[in-house]
Amino acid sequence: MNHEPIIELQGGITAVRGVRAAGIHCGIKKAKPDLALIRAAGSSPVAGVFTTSQVKAAPVLWCQCRMPGKRLSAIVVNSGNANACTGDQGLQDAETMAAFAAAEVGCPVEETFVCSTGVIGQCLPMDRIVEGIREAATRLREDGGPEAARAIMTTDTVPKEAAVGVEVDGRRIHVGGMAKGAGMIAPRMATMLAFLATDALVEGPDLQGLLEEAVERSFHRITVDGDTSTNDTVLCFATGQAGGSPLHPKAPGWAIFRDAVFQVTHTLAKKIVADGEGATKLVAVQVAGARSTEAAQRVAFRVANSPLVKTAFFAQDCNWGRIMAAIGSSGAEVDPDRVDIRIGEVLVVSGGIGLGAEVEEAAQKVMALREFAVFIGLNLGEGEAVVWTTDLSYDYIRANVAYRS
Repeated sequence: MNHEPIIELQGGITAVRGVRAAGIHCGIKKAKPDLALIRAAGSSPVAGVFTTSQVKAAPVLWCQCRMPGKRLSAIVVNSGNANACTGDQGLQDAETMAAFAAAEVGCPVEETFVCSTGVIGQCLPMDRIVEGIREAATRLREDGGPEAARAIMTTDTVPKEAAVGVEVDGRRIHVGGMAKGAGMIAPRMATMLAFLATDALVEGPDLQGLLEEAVERSFHRITVDGDTSTNDTVLCFATGQAGGSPLHPKAPGWAIFRDAVFQVTHTLAKKIVADGEGATKLVAVQVAGARSTEAAQRVAFRVANSPLVKTAFFAQDCNWGRIMAAIGSSGAEVDPDRVDIRIGEVLVVSGGIGLGAEVEEAAQKVMALREFAVFIGLNLGEGEAVVWTTDLSYDYIRANVAYRS
C-alpha cells in the first residue's frame, strides 16, 4: 500500500498544534538553561515508559502514580539535579513542583507530570525552582520547543529535537518531540528523557501500545556505555487538535501515523547516540542469522557494549578478534566456523577466519568515517537485530571525571 510521504518539520515538540513550551535558567546550573515547561492545550491522553531500575527517582514515582488517570496537561522538567535517592524530601519536592506548575498554568495537579535529570543524591533548590516555574509559565510559546530542548540538557552538547507531518484521511497530523541523553545510556531504559506529542486524536490505551512499540524499536536499541539510570522517562501525549475520527490500530490511517511516530523516536534515539559522551563514531551493529531475535539482540548488545570493541572503534583499528571474542561471550548460540564479519561493505572474516591484512586496511578506511556499520552473520537461523553504539574515547573519561566538579 502506498502512503503519503512523511515530511520533516522544524520546532520539535511545539511543531504539534496545541503545545506550548518554554526553557529558562533558574539557577540549578551556573549559567545554562535548566528548567523546561510544556503545556498541552487541554487535558490530553498520555502514555509513558519508565526506567526498569529498582532505584527510581522521585519524579519517576510521581509520574507513574499519574498514569492510571492517563491524562496530561503539563510537564515540568529540571536539569542539573536528578532528585534521585533523596527520600521523603525528594517525593515532597516532586509534588511541590507539580503543584506550582499546575497553579501557574491553570491545570489539575493530577495531570501535571514532573521529570528531573542530573546529579544523583542531592536535594533540589526548591526556592529557585519555584521562581523558575513562575517565569517559565509567563514565557510559554507556540515556538518554544527549541528553548525547552536546551533546558533539559546535562552533558549533552546539542539539543535533540524531531518533528514530522503526514497526511491522514485528508488532514495533516503532526508528531514532534525532544530528548536528552549522552551518558549512562543503555537499553530498558537509558539515562534519558524524551517527550513526544501529536495532534492526532488517539485514545490512551492505543497511544500506550504505540509508544511501547516505538520505544522498543528505538530507545531500547541504543547504548553508549551500558549503564542504566534512575530517571529514565518517555512521555507521549495527544492533543487531538488535528480533528477527525479517532485513530486506532484498525483505522485506515493508523499505519502511516505509526510510521511517523517511529520516525520521530528513531531520529531522537540516533541523536542521543551520536552525542554520546566523548563519542567520535556512530556505529550500527547489525546481527543476522541468529537462532532467534533475542539471540541476535544478545550478540548485538554484547558487541556494542564491549569496552575493547569500542576502543578499537575509536582507534580505527580493524581488530576483528575483539568482535569475535564479544560474540562468543554473549551467551547466544554461536558456531565460530560460520561467523562472518563485515565492516561497511568490506568482508574481514569469513567462516570464522580473518581474510588478511589487505582487507583489514580497507576496513580501517571505513572506520575512519564518522558513521559506519558492523555486520555480523551467524548463519544459524533467521534472527536479526540492530543496535546503535559509539566508540569509547579519552573524552568519555574526561567528561565523567569532571561531572560533579
